[in-house]
Amino acid sequence: MRQRAARDQKRLDSGAVSSPKDLENLQRELTSLAKRQGDLEDVVLEVMERRESAQERVAELTERVGSVQGKIDDATARRDAAVEEIDGEVSSVTKEREVVAASVPEALLGLYDKLRAQQGGIGAAKLYARTCQGCRQELAITELNEIRSAAPDTVVRCENCRRILVRTSESGL
Repeated sequence: MRQRAARDQKRLDSGAVSSPKDLENLQRELTSLAKRQGDLEDVVLEVMERRESAQERVAELTERVGSVQGKIDDATARRDAAVEEIDGEVSSVTKEREVVAASVPEALLGLYDKLRAQQGGIGAAKLYARTCQGCRQELAITELNEIRSAAPDTVVRCENCRRILVRTSESGL
């Protein structure tokens, strides 16, 4: 467009225009080209401003992505450390259980494992203040009397949930 305007202006300045009508048409065309050039320059400026705004937004979002990625990396590291710690605890508790299980009679251990499978992982429950901590039910007075009269090494079970009851000084007997 600039080249065309320059060519038309050169033609106008050189006086190579033969008629007044051609001269008038050439001047209108130069005016029209100048207006179109101004409009296009305005569009270019607007596009450049939008591009600059978009680049700023991209930079902001890139920074936010970096921040979020840092948080993800931190959370992942903490999770991995927690899993490692839990795995260590599981290993330690498993070894302790093996030692304790070796001292428990095989029939009682078999009963415990069977109850554990049936009761969602809990085969024995503490008897606390006359209440089974497995099913949270208070035992009837007749059950408590039977438990009181049972020998200390006798295996007693809850009538409600059938778990093995562990008697302590807090049992309320």
